[in-house]
Amino acid sequence: MGVDYYALELDLTDDGPNIQEVLAELTGQRTVPNVFVNGTHVGGYDKTFQAYKSGSLQNLLEDRIDDTEVYDYDLIVIGGGSGGLACSKEAASLGKKVMVLDYVVPTPSGTSWGLGGTCVNVGCIPKKLMHQAALLGQALQDSRKFGWECDEQVKHNWDTMVEAIQNYIGSLNWGYRVSLREKTVTYLNAYAEFIEPHKIKATNRKRQETFHTAQTFVLATGERPRYLGIPGDKEYCITSDDLFSLPYCPGKTLIVGASYVALECAGFLAGIGLDVTVMVRSILLRGFDQEMAERAGAYMETHGVKFIRKFVPTQIERLEEGMPGRLKVVAQSTEGPEIVEGEYNTVLIAIGRDACTRNIGLDKIGVKINEKNGKIPVNDEEQTNVPHVYAIGDILDGKLELTPVAIQAGKLLARRLFGGSFEKCDYVNVPTTVFTPLEYGCCGLPEERAIGEYGKESIEVYHTLFWPLEWTVPGRDNNTCYAKIICNKHDKNRVLGFHVLGPNAGEITQGFGAAIKCGLTKELLDETIGIHPTCAEVFTTLEVSKSSGKDITQAGC
Repeated sequence: MGVDYYALELDLTDDGPNIQEVLAELTGQRTVPNVFVNGTHVGGYDKTFQAYKSGSLQNLLEDRIDDTEVYDYDLIVIGGGSGGLACSKEAASLGKKVMVLDYVVPTPSGTSWGLGGTCVNVGCIPKKLMHQAALLGQALQDSRKFGWECDEQVKHNWDTMVEAIQNYIGSLNWGYRVSLREKTVTYLNAYAEFIEPHKIKATNRKRQETFHTAQTFVLATGERPRYLGIPGDKEYCITSDDLFSLPYCPGKTLIVGASYVALECAGFLAGIGLDVTVMVRSILLRGFDQEMAERAGAYMETHGVKFIRKFVPTQIERLEEGMPGRLKVVAQSTEGPEIVEGEYNTVLIAIGRDACTRNIGLDKIGVKINEKNGKIPVNDEEQTNVPHVYAIGDILDGKLELTPVAIQAGKLLARRLFGGSFEKCDYVNVPTTVFTPLEYGCCGLPEERAIGEYGKESIEVYHTLFWPLEWTVPGRDNNTCYAKIICNKHDKNRVLGFHVLGPNAGEITQGFGAAIKCGLTKELLDETIGIHPTCAEVFTTLEVSKSSGKDITQAGC
């Protein structure tokens, strides 16, 4: 290729064996040649030749030449959500000159929000707070059995709740801006689009354009809710992007979808006293353990949420304007010609999310995306096929869509790029929780996947129903909470999957998540002394296996 290079002949170097050991530790490669371009490890002969044939070697070499150029910034992060902010602040703390661009395209209903991304503004934070509002409603009912005397008619005020939650979110938005300023990160509230490999155009709300260059870019643009693509969906429906700041109580609500967003929203809306129906195309919580998903759904049904199974909307029609108005929904069966119609005040669509990657100029610089979902394939260092462009968070193809994952990936990426670190983000055995009325926490494999990967004969499941002590005096929901672990019989009963359905499931799962990282086994759980009386202690006394077929109902504490 006519490119000058430097070769270190290890067999002619006194310290050759030691160098080779360090190289093996850094790269996992013991053979030679061991090729690097501009600090990036390419590999041996085969991988270098493959890189040449794919064009990525040429891109790396172009970056090497570009190093002589002077850029405005060492790093530009596109996206001011949890991952992007974490990456930018970490890079700045390592002495780099950093810019963050964040811009929220308003929803069809006109909703937008401040710095911080989905989680803070229209995701985890307001969702958990509205979930708490619903739990407090249940607690008010329970309190009477504990001696609290209050009026039978207790009302919920939507406006009061939304105002308080939005005030808190506003304080977070301001805090993020202050934090960026303290770290000397340049923040631009503008829409970023690549126009050259190392150059972006930034357009603000007034349509004013500025241009900025950087040596390295990190994409952290996140996702937005997907619409149905039917008449009336964008005109009359809302999504989770609109719900948490909705200036009026949604009233009788139809939620379309069976995602965790759909079920969480259905749960807290029903919990504050609204008439809620969920329309489900196929299964609940796709990707999660299906036994747990069905149990969570069954609990919701017994607590007032109605389900329309195996139907999809085909048309939304407005019958009456208002706040809320009145809508007519026409839906068709997924299994035949049957049509159903219904009237609702609000229709919330929660059928999934699309990556915000198609309109930021990635095609102009050659970054590949998965055309089916818009997500970006990366290597194990979050690097795209264009060497100076990285991606983190929900837009990664095949990775978990969780805020703490994006934060961890962003921090570690900055440390690798600018701090000499080699630590990579571990996407295995990440704990998470679905905040349905009966919370569902999990870590590791669903039962279906464990059987698929290891074989049914290798798997043993230990499980139990349980009754939280706090629920015994009100006398409600006995034997609806459920716990199970999925073990590999051929690996010392190592825990492959941890699942709990009950109050405070997130708090329980976080602790056990650390144990699973350390190689938790059934024997270690049995040796652990539980804290009494708690829900989490059931995992230290699991005795019944699914294969035994024995009864798992509980009679007392």
